Amino acid sequence: MPAFHVPAIDITPYIANGTDAERADVACQVDEAARTVGFMQILGHGIPLEAWARLGRASDRFFELPLDVKKQYRAPAGVNRGYSPPRSERLSLSLGVEKAERMNDFFEAFNLGATTTDYPGAGLDPRMYPENIWPAESDTFQDDVELWMSHARSVARVMMRIFTDALGLPAGHFDAYTDHSLDVLRMNNYALPEGERVELDGDLIGMGEHTDFGIVTLLWADDVKGLQVLDADGGWNDVSPLPGALLVNLGDLTARWTNEQWKSTLHRVKPPVIDGRIRRRRSAAFFLDGNVDAVITTLPGCVAEGDTELYGPITVGEHIEAKLNGSRGLVNNTKDTGREARRVLAGDA
Repeated sequence: MPAFHVPAIDITPYIANGTDAERADVACQVDEAARTVGFMQILGHGIPLEAWARLGRASDRFFELPLDVKKQYRAPAGVNRGYSPPRSERLSLSLGVEKAERMNDFFEAFNLGATTTDYPGAGLDPRMYPENIWPAESDTFQDDVELWMSHARSVARVMMRIFTDALGLPAGHFDAYTDHSLDVLRMNNYALPEGERVELDGDLIGMGEHTDFGIVTLLWADDVKGLQVLDADGGWNDVSPLPGALLVNLGDLTARWTNEQWKSTLHRVKPPVIDGRIRRRRSAAFFLDGNVDAVITTLPGCVAEGDTELYGPITVGEHIEAKLNGSRGLVNNTKDTGREARRVLAGDA
């Protein structure tokens, strides 16, 4: 069997006005990765090194604060913004996977995202597009994070253009699904504090098995190992980005659109524990989730003759809410999760 591989794809032709043939080649590579792995490494994205460094600075300055200070920025119930302390979430519950011996996920996070002011005149519900919570302890945090989000948002829109071409859809097909998208940036820290000994009082997981909820995810990560991706044979594989590469993976909504011809791949983070001590790992995932009121149905041509349509219509908001009720509300989610849950339980340790 060939070794598990996440392909590296240079999207420069879509960033720098490449030829039709060059863009078609990129779209073909993305289509192949989407059908076989569900993950890819994107090069030529154009995000400057300054933005990478400033996001790392913002992450460091917040997560190095004392825990009691960070908890002042804890996300209100039902609001996908602000701070999540260690062991307050369990991502596997978003897939309906419950293991009695498992503790909650051993990571902390800080969430930011699109607000009603980002889409003036759209008449959006502020409960779904809440204002961000900005920590006061760093005078550069907001600028650093907003710089990264602006670049990530631009690259995510480029990925949607590539998806359009790869799926043979008319230009601009996805615009009506993303013109007031629930974009979210989740900054993650595994684990606290550096060097502290860990008592393995259960099945310790940095971030539990899950698929991403939305359309597409762009991941910034340091070079500390931890991310693992489940392959078609049920094995977990370590994945680390190439220098300067964005890890990109598809979310559930894209799998629904394509009737799972494109994969929303299961992944997890094992905590970086060496000789009983934690080695710190950082990441930041930008989620392009789509418009809260957009209805997701199977795309034309994605159900071959004799095949079954796997999913009924659902709004982006309904889907995201069910997933968050699992991971953050700790309510086991069983809505359209049976196939993924079986894959998790069949995977090796």
